[in-house]
Amino acid sequence: MANSSIQEQHQLHFLLIPLMSQSHIIPLTDFAKLLALRGQNVTIITTPLNAIRYKPIIDRAKNLNLKIQLASLEFPNRQAGLPECCENMDSLASLDLGHDFLKANEMLKEPLEKLMQQLVPRPSCIVSTNALVWTNEVAKKFKIPRYVFHTISAFTMVCTFKISGNKVHESVNSDTESFVVPDMPKKIEFKRSQLPEWLREKSDDKKHIMNMMKDTEHLARGVLVNSCEEMEPVYFEEYKKLRGRVWGIGPTILCNKENSDKYDRGNKSCIDENQCLKWLDSMKPCSVIYACFGSLSHIPAPQLIQIGLGLEASNRPFIWIIRENDHSAETEAWLEENKFEERVKGRGLVIRGWAPQVLILCHPSVGGFFTHCGWNSTLEGVCAGVPMITLPLFGEQIFNEKFVVDVLRVGVRIQLMSEKLVKSERVKDAVKDAINELIDGEEAAERRERARGLGELVQKAVEEGGSSHTNITMFIQDVMHAATSPS
Repeated sequence: MANSSIQEQHQLHFLLIPLMSQSHIIPLTDFAKLLALRGQNVTIITTPLNAIRYKPIIDRAKNLNLKIQLASLEFPNRQAGLPECCENMDSLASLDLGHDFLKANEMLKEPLEKLMQQLVPRPSCIVSTNALVWTNEVAKKFKIPRYVFHTISAFTMVCTFKISGNKVHESVNSDTESFVVPDMPKKIEFKRSQLPEWLREKSDDKKHIMNMMKDTEHLARGVLVNSCEEMEPVYFEEYKKLRGRVWGIGPTILCNKENSDKYDRGNKSCIDENQCLKWLDSMKPCSVIYACFGSLSHIPAPQLIQIGLGLEASNRPFIWIIRENDHSAETEAWLEENKFEERVKGRGLVIRGWAPQVLILCHPSVGGFFTHCGWNSTLEGVCAGVPMITLPLFGEQIFNEKFVVDVLRVGVRIQLMSEKLVKSERVKDAVKDAINELIDGEEAAERRERARGLGELVQKAVEEGGSSHTNITMFIQDVMHAATSPS
């Protein structure tokens, strides 16, 4: 009876705060559903335009009587020097505006504090993505714990720590000389030119921001990683040595069981679900290449055209997603003038804008995922059990490529450095060769089997008895312990 009374008195309420970017909002929303499925109260902080995107997901969750809600705060885009209606990183005209965008996110601090005073039950903790260092101050003010939610892998975290801590990249003589990441469970090599800008440069704003994230993370009560120990056991073990209280709670995407949840994930699709599935149903199993390069990546029109030509030259069925940030007048003119869609009719499907990626990848006809290696996309490929063709474009994507190709061994990299790729006219042949290697190469069957097995492995991680399922329980218990312990 006493335990029941304590439980009621300390009814948990999880406050989830993502950076206003698809790559952060999507996995944190999935995590919110996982907490709500455990009977917890969850509030996700969002902004008006982002709320419109995610309302269908939350409405479906509420229809299942899950205690989950969106709380919308006005986004201070104009005060931060951003264009009107810019409330998500995928609407930035250029990633050079990233600093201003982070500043706008930080301006949410005061309205968030006002909102928290009105929430019932009172928030028990803050779970925020690593970029939002200011949420540490909010948690401290309200005397509740803050947990960092990482939208990248344990492998990437360990690589980053080892490189930045040992400054091994500064010992090489040129950007094209390779170096070995020290003290790793497996030999991992990089070239300095492959590293994210903030890590490669000696002093700039990005490096300062990343150092702030690192320092603030150590003030958090714990770290949640959207990955699972079954997929990267040695890297979780290493990360726990570096950080302490770490829980792998992913892949969070696997909370989406119904087609409707997979279809509406992230944005309104530019193709009808039934039309998409009907086209996929008409293809042979494991034959279709799905090509998509994320919501933030930008590929110049000449190189994007070369990618399209490479897809065509492969003579394989394909779905080619041209996201809004890549859909230029030049690309559209080329598609029309060269009658590209007519030439590939019956074999190729071009989708301009957002596509139901999870729904597509899970279809039996998909045999390969041509990806920029964003962590969300990488996990979606892994969960679908699909081998990948890798084309990292910026940031931590090169770490993800290393993980997919060299550690998991379920990927084929484009045989051109990404820096050269965007300048090279040989892109067409590189794309064609990578597709052929993925589908028919010497290791194709073994790679396909590894990918399928990996998909089964991560599915078990989120089921009862799996590490991620257990870790979510341990996380909830940790929040309860913090809530019931004397401050």
